[in-house]
Amino acid sequence: MAAMHASPHLRAAPSAPGNPRHRAVWIPLPAALVLLALLGVLTSAGACAPSGIEDVTTDFPITSNVGDWREQVIYQIITDRFEDGDPNNNTRVKPGAMGRYQGGDFQGIIDRVDYLRELGVTTVWISPVVRNVDTDAGFDSYHGYWTQDFLSVNPHFGDLAKLREMVRVLQDNGILVLLDVVVNHVGQLFYYDINMNGQPDEFVAGSGTRSPVTRVSEYDPDFDIRGIQAFTSLGEAGPAPIRWFNMPEINRVPPLPAEFQNPDWYWRRGRVTVWGREGEACAEAGINAGEDWQACQDYVRLQEVTGDFPGGLKALRTDREDVREALIRVFQYWIRATNADGFRLDTVKHVDDEFWEVFSREIRSYAASIGKRNFFLVGEAFDGDSQLLASYVEPGRLDSIFDFAQKFRVFNAVFKFGGPTALIEELWNENAELYSAEPQPGGIRDAAGEGIPPRSALVNFIDNHDVQRFLWDAPEEDGAERLHAALMLLFTQAGIPALYYGTEQRFSGGNDPANREPMWDPASGPFDPWDTTNPTFTLIRDLIRVRRQTGPLMYGTQHIHWSTFRTGDEQDAGIFAFERRFNGSRALVALNTHPTQTSETSAEDLGFNRMGVTFAPGTTLVDIMPGSDGATFTVTTEGCDTAPCSQPVPDDYVGPSCGCLLVDVPPLSGRLLVPRR
Repeated sequence: MAAMHASPHLRAAPSAPGNPRHRAVWIPLPAALVLLALLGVLTSAGACAPSGIEDVTTDFPITSNVGDWREQVIYQIITDRFEDGDPNNNTRVKPGAMGRYQGGDFQGIIDRVDYLRELGVTTVWISPVVRNVDTDAGFDSYHGYWTQDFLSVNPHFGDLAKLREMVRVLQDNGILVLLDVVVNHVGQLFYYDINMNGQPDEFVAGSGTRSPVTRVSEYDPDFDIRGIQAFTSLGEAGPAPIRWFNMPEINRVPPLPAEFQNPDWYWRRGRVTVWGREGEACAEAGINAGEDWQACQDYVRLQEVTGDFPGGLKALRTDREDVREALIRVFQYWIRATNADGFRLDTVKHVDDEFWEVFSREIRSYAASIGKRNFFLVGEAFDGDSQLLASYVEPGRLDSIFDFAQKFRVFNAVFKFGGPTALIEELWNENAELYSAEPQPGGIRDAAGEGIPPRSALVNFIDNHDVQRFLWDAPEEDGAERLHAALMLLFTQAGIPALYYGTEQRFSGGNDPANREPMWDPASGPFDPWDTTNPTFTLIRDLIRVRRQTGPLMYGTQHIHWSTFRTGDEQDAGIFAFERRFNGSRALVALNTHPTQTSETSAEDLGFNRMGVTFAPGTTLVDIMPGSDGATFTVTTEGCDTAPCSQPVPDDYVGPSCGCLLVDVPPLSGRLLVPRR
């Protein structure tokens, strides 16, 4: 059936002059040569990483479009949900059924480029572009995470020519493109033939007396560290064979390139079962979590790395050198084929650590070799453990990671649910200790060519396609105001802000798939589709504008001046203030997360000081926060301990306050203060 889905196969090519390493070349191979490519070529290619790819189109331009990734504002698009620009690819579309295709495509993104420019976003992260299993158990692959063919474009979105056109149009309009890529798994393309009858079954096993009664799914069986075992009523019978589906009507056929049809390329241990029941799962594995917590944690991580992703997504053995080499060549191809500016890497915590070191090195090297500088590698690990998140940006690994810890501990706990702002300081201090201050070798650089460390390039976000939207469970009476306050932090803090499509239209969907609303559907939000005048759209537009006009907000160091545990009627309840410094320029951000009270940067009513700052006494600061009243505040020597400071203070200055500042901040709002000129 592979011939029905034409796709290149892998093979090695002679070394380029002066380069002793193999180059990975993607060309169609006759079927008779596939076995030769698999047996002979991957063995030699696996000895050393490939350094290049020859695309089928040699005149497609490759450009470097990034000066500094900290200047960027990322906008996440679910391609199927953004705009339906071409009804000719609307197969399987079922309007209103959120688990099915809705019709969005590459042409739709092209058609809405003016909307993106009006909002001011500078990078678009789109859904995975590869061909998927079309549908499974009544749900469609509109999201793009069920890979079937690593080298073909999902026809629901368009073809390669249209994808290239979309990238070119966006880049011509000053908008970079991140491709979403999946290396952890493929779609549900095989089943485990546990009862060895040659068909996929779900059945009940066990007698209830001599053995427990259990439900067995050959599509998605529970994790077994030995590998999924075959068994009948007589007992176990060794490793269960896997059998590939052959359902071309829904593209549920063996994976392509054909090398991925090797059963040994998969862990074959069944689905992860530990989430939400870690202690119980460890006990089932003979580990007492109370007595040996680390052993339990190691077992949880073993399942996460080697288990199938729930839903039948089959985990690849990325610890194998041949699998690594194949995946590297696959995604080198997509750089050359599309001129994309970076990768968003899915499910990084489900892949072994060493893979990311090899993958990062080879992707960076290849991108540079074809003239693509500053290629961005940002990972997604759906986890609130900052230590785990930071591990993926250790030296030699990724450039950045999505800060899920901040999503849970700051944007949810503080801005949505009213927790103390001391939680923000706690997390930021953790991040300063955990995240590497060393730029990655060959990683992202600033406009002057200096490396940008992961600590300075974390991707910050309020919500995304994997979690409820912020407004889903925010207090109904002031949810929009809480969102606005959170946006003020998102666009003023260090790192790279990422915005989920529809946030600017106040979408409020719950868990997946309800949080993946069609942008064109009037029922998706409170405003007319594509409205550019509502208060949330205009706030985001103006926040982006002021961020890009204020150097310290993009490039500056970050220093906390005030946080509090107080959330009641105290003078400073809800206040969080921090300073950004860059090359002698400074900006001070003061936020108030209290829902009803104007609070101040002082606790004098409780016998404490006013906020100390590094601005000299007599300096007048003006508020330029979008939507503010333009108030001014003057630095004094009253209300806090000060010492003389040479001005401007260095970007890394840590020492006595130079002056004192009392700032009042209305409820659920913020001030952005800069020296009046």
